[in-house]
Amino acid sequence: MKEIMVEVIGVEPPCKNCQATLKNVEEAVSELKASGFSIRVSKLNMASKDVIAKYGVVVSPSLVVNGVVRIVGRVPDKKEVERILRATIK
Repeated sequence: MKEIMVEVIGVEPPCKNCQATLKNVEEAVSELKASGFSIRVSKLNMASKDVIAKYGVVVSPSLVVNGVVRIVGRVPDKKEVERILRATIK
């Protein structure tokens, strides 16, 4: 099974929406990992020129899964994150 790469893009220091997004992602990932999925999560700084150049994201928080921007400018709940990751796995 290939590893899923999840990136949460937000501001530094993190705002409450970025923190909530990261928390929801980590909760969804821990449940999926318990089911045997291989998922890696990283936090990216939106102010980085590399992040802007790579994803074109200028609104936080944003969620990227395997290099594809899936959510921009809002906090997804844990269930939505799980759905996105499960769909990526299929």
